Amino acid sequence: MAENSVPSQGPKIWERVPKRNPNFTGRKDLLTALRKSINTVTAVVAQPQALQGLGGVGKTQLAIEYAWQYRAHYDLVWWVSADQPLLVPSVLAGMAPILGLPPATSTGVEQATQAVLRALESGSPHRSWLVIFDNAEDPEYIKDFIPRGPGHVLITSRNSRWSDHEPTIQVDVFRREESVAFLRKRLGDAISSEEADQLADKLGDLPLALEQAAALLARTLMSVEEYLSLLDEQTSKLLSLEKAPTYPQSMTAAWQLSVSQLQDRVPAAVEVLRCCAFFGPEPIPRDVFRRGNRVVGPRLAPILSDPIELTNALSHLERLALVKVEPTTRTLQVHRLNQALLRDETPEKDRAELRHEVHLLMSGTAPADPDDTTNWARFEELAAHLEPSGLVDCKVSEVRSFALDLVRYMYVRGSYRQAQTLLNEYIDRWSQASGAQHKDVLAAQVHLSNTYLELATYADAERLFAETFEQMRDSLGPEHSETLWAQTGYAAALRARGDFSAARQLDAEAAEIYKRLHGDTHQLTQRARYNLALDYTVTSKYDQAREILRDIFLHQSSVEGIGRRALLLTWINMSRAVRLSGQFQVATDMAEEAYTYGVAQLGDDHPNTLLAAKDFAISLRRSGRLADALQLMSDTHTRLQRLYGDGHASTMAAALGLANALRANGDLEEALDMAKPAVEHYPDVFGDEHPFTHAARIDLALLLRLSGDPAFAQDMDASILARLSDRVGPDHDYALSCAINLQNDLAALGRHAEARALGEETLRRIRTSFTPDHYLGLVCAANLCLDLQATGAEEEAKRLFGETTQRFEAVMGREHPEALALLAGERLNCDFDPPPI
Repeated sequence: MAENSVPSQGPKIWERVPKRNPNFTGRKDLLTALRKSINTVTAVVAQPQALQGLGGVGKTQLAIEYAWQYRAHYDLVWWVSADQPLLVPSVLAGMAPILGLPPATSTGVEQATQAVLRALESGSPHRSWLVIFDNAEDPEYIKDFIPRGPGHVLITSRNSRWSDHEPTIQVDVFRREESVAFLRKRLGDAISSEEADQLADKLGDLPLALEQAAALLARTLMSVEEYLSLLDEQTSKLLSLEKAPTYPQSMTAAWQLSVSQLQDRVPAAVEVLRCCAFFGPEPIPRDVFRRGNRVVGPRLAPILSDPIELTNALSHLERLALVKVEPTTRTLQVHRLNQALLRDETPEKDRAELRHEVHLLMSGTAPADPDDTTNWARFEELAAHLEPSGLVDCKVSEVRSFALDLVRYMYVRGSYRQAQTLLNEYIDRWSQASGAQHKDVLAAQVHLSNTYLELATYADAERLFAETFEQMRDSLGPEHSETLWAQTGYAAALRARGDFSAARQLDAEAAEIYKRLHGDTHQLTQRARYNLALDYTVTSKYDQAREILRDIFLHQSSVEGIGRRALLLTWINMSRAVRLSGQFQVATDMAEEAYTYGVAQLGDDHPNTLLAAKDFAISLRRSGRLADALQLMSDTHTRLQRLYGDGHASTMAAALGLANALRANGDLEEALDMAKPAVEHYPDVFGDEHPFTHAARIDLALLLRLSGDPAFAQDMDASILARLSDRVGPDHDYALSCAINLQNDLAALGRHAEARALGEETLRRIRTSFTPDHYLGLVCAANLCLDLQATGAEEEAKRLFGETTQRFEAVMGREHPEALALLAGERLNCDFDPPPI
């Protein structure tokens, strides 16, 4: 029996296996996968199992734990330190006497080694064996010494080329819960879970670094706060202080050894590696080096201009596990601690140059249009490196344009808070570096203003847009592309603040300028016309809005490079314009197509998909599919509430939509509970005199009447109608809807003559402003029939009822709930569903 053999419950031969790590934590999934893979693959002929991963991730520790945990399954376990390939044969030859073979001292190392391999492969005298080759970096030196037989072989290596020879299991850094558990196990009550989480985050969950940190903290009684501070200030020095007892070298020593070896053989690889240190710790797109080869500075230009030298450099970096390469995503990654060590050892002058190289690489490889959703994946890859690379401090205009494209990507993706935070940083830094009136600062202010609009902070949006638009007009000129962009944004802010006419005037002017400068079909002209269509929608010009949006939709559907988000927004607004013009069934079909497109292309929870869902639910209710409308609006409201909270315009609109659906379903108490808090939010978000603030109260007044308080409802509707008539005019959709409900309030109070007079005036206004078959006209006429009858005008009521019934059936269908309510002699009501700004 060998000197290091274990008791009878373990293998008969237990040689050279390192001591079990008492602090080993987690890795259950990897141990299970390793055991399963070895058993499956090596059922007949032993196939080695290679554990491959970055230095310091715990490959050796995993192999040690596997040997100890599964030792009862083997008769022989032999550990081979393979970091020096020339010594491997002699280690294997040392097994000869154990197997009953002549020792190397009598036959020579080579013959003894071959005899050992033959004995293992034959399964005599032991069939259950495990041979572990630790740190086998070069497959070419080791593969001839791997036994193929009934036992198992385990290999640890940083070299990904083992996957060309043997099955491999990738070993990555700890999962966060494993890191926290390890540190708590190692340090006990000396570290809290929160501190362990902070430390693990700073050390990138790298097991070697965590072990070194724990050893240093345990030895010096240093606080976690002190350690983190030192780590930021003196990375290399700190990581050199304590050699991890379960690892052969300190973090710094291991790193410096790899880099020095590479510097001697492929200096270009070290230069690329140094560059990678100034990216973030997230995966770096491989294409930044290929596409950026014409924009970088003098340090990298000779390397990137030669694809052969670049490929050679990256290959060597991968072989030494200085970078982790992921072929499927075409990315490479350097561990954050390794990056910190490189940055720490780089002279300050060189750091600035390398950072600038990274800025040029990122901006040079970026896609052109963040609104094109096919580019989002590439922007996502680059966004991870924005802050770590210090790109915000670059003064080069092209780099700043890229930085703005990144926040535009975040904006169109729906990450408004993230975009807002970055833009505030841009504006602060760029103002200090270049002056508050610099065009890059002004462009960032426009982006920030747009973000304010999406976050429903409309007063901030109007203030900043007004200021920036004036500054751009003065410094860049009224027809500069940036100025026109600010103009349309300012129009949106005015629209959000309720000044619909002024917004329409600005958008119409911008659309004309764009058309003159670029033509009808240019993307900028199309965007300006889209904004004008929104103005038409909120000023009750639904036919004009529908025609503009139809033309834009046809154009967007027929050309390449139009982002899915832009197409979806046009689709939503077109279906809304169709619905508001009275074509409920067509609008429902269009809204359903838009919604399913949004789910498929942007996902369920993207803000624009939720916008499509809300409009689809409204169309479902309008077309009579109440159950479907109630279910979809309830789900949409929940999602928007989770995304924005209750005090956001989109959540408030969905709350009113849900209240309207609940009311239509007869759930008045639930509808009131939903409508009241939403209506209370409107003055805070939009202002006391905004048309939406007044119109939202239409829904509440209706619910109060239906709940038995027509007098209070009548007072509310009379006040709302006066205010809306003053703000948007008596012929506006909102005012006419309120007038129809006020007519019903008066009738409920028995004031039929007043109800009839108001109904006749309202119907005249509707038929002047809208088509005879418009929904508002049908509802008003249906109610007027009852008021005519109540005031003794039987013949007139009968005539109007026959005409209205025919129109209802032609427009709505005979089985529509409101058509049935008309036939049953019930009064019909109007409500308000706030459109997006």
